[in-house]
Amino acid sequence: MNDERYSRQVLFSPIGRDGQEKLNESSVLIIGAGALGTVVANHLVRAGVGKIRIVDRDYVEPSNLQRQMLYTEEDASRMLPKAVAAKQRLSVINSSVEVEAHVMDVTAEQMEKLTTGVDIIIDGTDNFSTRYIINDASFKYNIPFSYGGAVSSRGMTAFFVPGKTPCLRCIIPDGAGNGQTCDTAGVIAPVVDMVASLQVTEAIKWLTDNKGALRNDLYSFDLWKNTQFSMKLSNPRKQCTTCQTKEYPYLSGEAGKVQQVLCGRDTIQFHHRHAFDLEEWANTLGKVAEVKHTPFLIKAEIDDGIHLVLFSDGRVLVQGTTEVAKARSYYDRFIGS
Repeated sequence: MNDERYSRQVLFSPIGRDGQEKLNESSVLIIGAGALGTVVANHLVRAGVGKIRIVDRDYVEPSNLQRQMLYTEEDASRMLPKAVAAKQRLSVINSSVEVEAHVMDVTAEQMEKLTTGVDIIIDGTDNFSTRYIINDASFKYNIPFSYGGAVSSRGMTAFFVPGKTPCLRCIIPDGAGNGQTCDTAGVIAPVVDMVASLQVTEAIKWLTDNKGALRNDLYSFDLWKNTQFSMKLSNPRKQCTTCQTKEYPYLSGEAGKVQQVLCGRDTIQFHHRHAFDLEEWANTLGKVAEVKHTPFLIKAEIDDGIHLVLFSDGRVLVQGTTEVAKARSYYDRFIGS
């Protein structure tokens, strides 16, 4: 352990040397490397968590730079996958931390492998479909889950512990959200910083065996309106299909397999049945569109304002619309089944 690097953290008595050693031996899964995920990863790497596994499906764009703190203009110009760009930056910040980067969408099929060996899952996502997959995995595999959400000037966070607290679906059932995203309502960066910092604080409490200091509430606030609210995490919801009947619908059923409108821009994501050979698809789409080809993705301008972005794992982003039917039409015309 580097005594000088972590000296101020070790001086904080609830952590101390024992707690720092526990952090060095810990492993954290961060799902989503956008606004929340970058702040979370930055704090954890600087705190000396031994292993960070980052999973993200997207690439860096200029609109990310306002709030996604690990990225630069060069990352955006190179269209680097966020997980790759994050790993590059984090490795320079603290070379003693092992950082894994996974450029992929989070689906039920991958969750068992992604959660293997991790001590905590931290939510850095922008949609509830993925959060419910995380929630199901958390309670199925008995791994605590640090939830966070930020939109406009509002933030919300909670720390869920299987067997000790209710789960996310007990507190926010399917369809209970207000539908706002950063694409429709915007978001200011200080909200992101606060939510992510609260998420990390609870994670550090757990990892350093300070479990008695955990908040045990759903905490929400509005920085612009200067309001805050705390709701105690009490009893699970009767017949909750995650933490009570243990059906885990987002892992075992079709619930999580939906087309998704991505936060922050007019984009619909689809899942192709097979992985893409990027070289082959660059040649194919190059016959009908202007194509940009990187080692990680292909971006093809189909019509004015409509772009297709193909990733090697079989995902396709249709950019330039939030209309699923319109996006599906472009997908079917140029990608097929």
